[in-house]
Formats: sequence, structure tokens, C-alpha cells
Amino acid sequence: MRVGSTGVAAAPLWEKHGIFEMLDAKYVIANIEKVRRNCVDRGVPADVLADLDAFVELERRRKDLLQSVEETRRLQNETAQATAKEKDPAKRSEFVEKGKRLKESVQNDEETLKRVELEARARLARIPNMTHPDAPIGSTEEDNRELRKVGTPRVFDFKPRDHVELGVALDLIDFEAGGKVSGHGFYFLKNDAVLLDLALQRYAINKLIAAGFTPIITPDLARNSILEGIGFNPRGPETQIYSIENSDLSLIGTAEITLGGMHADQILDESSLPIKYVGISHCFRTEAGAAGRASKGLYRVHQFTKVEMFAFTTVEGSAAAHLELLSLEESIFQGLGLPYRVLDICSGDLGGPAYRKFDLEAWMPGRGEGGEYGEVTSTSDCGDYQSRRLNIRYRPAGQKGTRFVHTLNGTAIALSRTLIAVIENYQREDGSIEIPEVLRGDMGCREVIGVRS
Repeated sequence: MRVGSTGVAAAPLWEKHGIFEMLDAKYVIANIEKVRRNCVDRGVPADVLADLDAFVELERRRKDLLQSVEETRRLQNETAQATAKEKDPAKRSEFVEKGKRLKESVQNDEETLKRVELEARARLARIPNMTHPDAPIGSTEEDNRELRKVGTPRVFDFKPRDHVELGVALDLIDFEAGGKVSGHGFYFLKNDAVLLDLALQRYAINKLIAAGFTPIITPDLARNSILEGIGFNPRGPETQIYSIENSDLSLIGTAEITLGGMHADQILDESSLPIKYVGISHCFRTEAGAAGRASKGLYRVHQFTKVEMFAFTTVEGSAAAHLELLSLEESIFQGLGLPYRVLDICSGDLGGPAYRKFDLEAWMPGRGEGGEYGEVTSTSDCGDYQSRRLNIRYRPAGQKGTRFVHTLNGTAIALSRTLIAVIENYQREDGSIEIPEVLRGDMGCREVIGVRS
């Protein structure tokens, strides 16, 4: 399936909104107030706004230093030519001394220029992506825009139990042993939960292979430079990343990191695009500060398996690709028979790399007092934000030069949260769990996960 096969006609974002040079240094300088307003809309902390001001000053200083270096090099050439022509030994000696001073001056300026360029780049790297003009502006969950609801939450004729209670009763999940072995937020999947997990993986992978995605099993570790290129911060008090001590490696929080890093520092041919991967990886997240009743059980854990979609597209192809990823996410959950809703995520909850993001929330009967929607997937169009940082380009057919690819990601299935939705929605009064029809073939053609004797 080619990108754009969803049948949705969309004008290229760069053409419609004039943002092809998103977060290029020249773009930021030329649109400083627009970038500042975007930072405010995204709710960035004060130190990031300070980075924006610092970048502007550093960029001014960089230009001044560059002019100074160029002028000094011009004087060096003049002095070298004059030295070669001068016959008077005394004057020739003066030219030689002048040449030495100019060489030392240009070396000092070049060293300073390099430091300024590195600092300017570091400051610019903290500035978030621009925001799609149709994305809602806000900072809370209430500011997200609900686009649609699909399916009707089940009305039980008995009091439904949550996945924690069902998982313990059916010997599917062992949180106590997980805590003993690895600490709070870890768990063991057991018995039919293992088969259900694997069946969900196979279900998603098969659907995406049929849609033209190349299956990948990625490493669970990535270099910190790749994490930073994707837009994750592997260090610092607010990081969600587990870093490996005395190395430049970190455990990945999503296969988006490793899939996006596969083509770092490469130039692709336009004819090869779109490149669409579906990756399987373990995901590790510190979930620092996450707590509360709504986060109990499998909803917010430190390790889980995820099937992730990732696409590299042309500039013109990213808008349609984003809709395709969303359509595939919906198709997966429709096939599972799970009620869900789609949200257009507000500016303050986009994260640094995303230009626009859609979340899919599945109905979870055991969540809250009488059931709630809980996030199970998201899909983001990151424009050229990540490709600029990772230096991934393509050669447009029939044109000179290169352009940065656009990158997009989307969760096909996050196994821990999908298990919650399946277990809770398909529970029966006797405590057993009906197996969704699309998964039965990978579970021995059984229809029910029953109480173990």
C-alpha cells in the first residue's frame, strides 16, 4: 500500500503553511516572534525560552565571528602576496611578523567560532517543533479535541472487575513477583496472558505487513546521540530514559528511537520513499512522578513490549502518511472489537518533536469509578524536526540538491495497555475472558481464557 492510499486529499503542509524550513536556524531568526509564541503555546519552561533568546544572541555573534575570520583570511592572503613580492629584507620581516599575528588571530577566532556554533546548536536543539495550525491550543487533557468515538462501551449485567483482579484470579499477571525481582512497576505475564500478548503482536504485524510495512526487530539500546536526534533527553532530572552507566547507551522508551536512527546520516533516493517500518521492541520508561489509581496495574509500567510504525516520506507525502497511520491504528482496534475515541492533541501535550499528534483511547471498564477511556496509541507527524537532527535527506527526482525527509511514528499496539482493554472488555460474569475472534487462531482456536483448576 502506498502512502496516500487512505483516499484523503491534502495539500502539502510546507506549501499550505510555508513551514518547509521548520526550525532551521534561518527560519528561527526570520520568525523569532512566531517561534516564541509557539514555545508559549506548548508550555515550555522558562529556561527553554531563555535558550531561544540565547540562540538569537549566539547566532548574531556567530555571524560577526565568521565575518572576522573571513576578513582576517583576506588580510592573510594580501600579506602573503606582499611578502612574496617584497625585496627589502626589513619590510619583508615586517610582513612575516604580520602574517604570524594574523594566523594566530584567525586560529583564535576559529576556535571561538566553533564553540559558539556548538553552543548555538545545543540551544536550538531544545526548542520544540512548530505546531500544526489546526491543532488545539492548550495545556490540559480537557484542551484536547475529540474527533470521533467508534463503538459503544459495553453495558454489563454484572459488576465488572479490573484487569488486576482478573489477572490475579486467572493466574495471568504476577505483580508481587515482579516487584520482588525488579521493583515496583515490573510484572510477570503468565500462562494465557503470554499467548494473548504474542497473539496481539502477530495480529498487528500481519496487518501492517499487508499494508506494505517492513517488519523489524530492533535493538533495545541506542546511542545517546540517536535519542537526542529523535528528540529524547537521555540525561537530566526530567528524563524518562534509563541510561547505562559509563557508556553512551540508553535503554529505548520506544522503537521510534531505533527505527528513526536506522537511516541517520544517509541520503535516500526519492524513488525509495515512503519507507515504512513496523518494529517490535521492549520499551523502558522510568515513569518518574507517575502515580495514582488510574495508573495502577499494567497501565503505567517500567517495561513493556510495543509494535511501532515508523515512516520516512517526502515533504509532500507526510500529511497523507499521518492519516494513513491513524487509519491503521483504528483498523487494528476495530478488528479487536474495542470501543475507542480519537483525540487531536493540544499544543501543550505534543512533546518536542511532534508537529501534530493524534491519540487513540480505548474504553477500559475497570478504569475509574465506572469505566474510562485510556490512551493506547498515538501517531505523530514530526515534519523534518528529527531528520534535521539526524541528518537524513533525500534527492528529489529531477532537481538539484537534497531535502530533509519527513518522519512519522505511530503505535500499532502497546501490549500492556491493549491487554488491559481486552481483558476488561471481554470479561464474563464467571470470571473467564472471551478471546477476540481475530486472535483465536494464534491461541489454539480457543474461544475463552478460563479459570485455572
